[in-house]
Amino acid sequence: MRKRNQSSKQSVGEDFDVKGTPLSVTQLRHPIDWLSALGLISLRRFFIGCSHCQRQVQRLDSILGETIPIHGRGNFPTLSVQPRLLVQVVRARLEERGVCVRNVKLNGSAASHVLHQDAGLGYKDLDLIFAVSLGDERAFGLVRDVVLDCLLDFLPAGVCKARLSPLALEEAYVQKLVKVRTDTDRWSLISLCNNAGKNVELKFVDALRRQFEFSVDSFQICLDSLLLFDRCSPLPTPRMSPGFHPSVVGESVYGDFAVALGHLRARTIATRSPEEIRGGGLLKYCHLLARGFRAESEADMKRLQRYMCSRFFIDFPALGEQRRKLEGYLRSHFAGMEHVRYECLATLRRVVDESTVCLMGHERRQTLGLISALALRVLAERDAVPCANVTCFYQPAAYVRDVNFSNYYIAHARPPLMMASPTCGASWLSCN
Repeated sequence: MRKRNQSSKQSVGEDFDVKGTPLSVTQLRHPIDWLSALGLISLRRFFIGCSHCQRQVQRLDSILGETIPIHGRGNFPTLSVQPRLLVQVVRARLEERGVCVRNVKLNGSAASHVLHQDAGLGYKDLDLIFAVSLGDERAFGLVRDVVLDCLLDFLPAGVCKARLSPLALEEAYVQKLVKVRTDTDRWSLISLCNNAGKNVELKFVDALRRQFEFSVDSFQICLDSLLLFDRCSPLPTPRMSPGFHPSVVGESVYGDFAVALGHLRARTIATRSPEEIRGGGLLKYCHLLARGFRAESEADMKRLQRYMCSRFFIDFPALGEQRRKLEGYLRSHFAGMEHVRYECLATLRRVVDESTVCLMGHERRQTLGLISALALRVLAERDAVPCANVTCFYQPAAYVRDVNFSNYYIAHARPPLMMASPTCGASWLSCN
């Protein structure tokens, strides 16, 4: 084998080797490295054996080993789920049913958190991508049935599993069920509910034209080598050290890994083909602005905002749809970070006011009034409504400043599940 090129040690920001080369025999410290040298694990971009990279692998291991509660509706018990165990069980069951899982990846903000913990972005949902083949409707149904069947393994002892049907499990633990099958996209999403907003989202992807919104959330980390490390270790709980840890592949679907990682560290908002971003991208953009991220230039910012505002109102034309989208985003992305809600809504109002070009005057005023109302509601929950008279969409009642006042933002009850039909067992939702 060739020796490693000296330039390969100059990783991207001291984190990653951009162009991996075959390792020498003396550098093959454990079975994972042997598999890497044999070409069974990609060395395109990977954690190299340094203290910085070991901390990243440990962060990844910690995320996958954390116990996340999956809350059930009504009297259904709470499930205690470790993501790594869930991935292993789901993958094994799919392969038993004849579905080949090409790889499993950690996606989005959780992957960004692994790469750079101090970005200020944080993460809520845990996005796990299974690369599978979804050629027909039967494949979509099979994936859903396998996931629901796997939930039985995480029920507490003493629960009679035989009495729990797939429909009952779906209604109890699945917050969102999405299926997309078009000429360019074939994927499904099963989101398991967590009352604190830390949902475990299992996405099964055959084809997906666009996998990111902005460069800072475009990272994906392949989990195959880490899961293989667990299986190969002779210890029940594998221990890692600077000289003994798996090489984990990280990539950016933005296109250029080094540039995307630089954006993450510099808190820069950048994207490609903004006209392809769905309507929800406007809310993510305003969320990033509220967190201290900024666009590369003023011209790029204005162009990006016009595209996203237009797409938002195309995907959510009615005021009721806009309200549901905003309330759902606030509920799922700001649990435990209520102080950022108002800043995000204030930013959204400014962006909509400055960059919307596709609405008539009264439609614009209605949307701005809706955002103002939600912002005032957030202030009321924080007991921060100004004492002076203010002009607003509605005048909040006096009782909202009472410390005992509570509404659905504060209460931790799960919102009702949207059903396509009361008699339909598979409540697939459309994707926006």
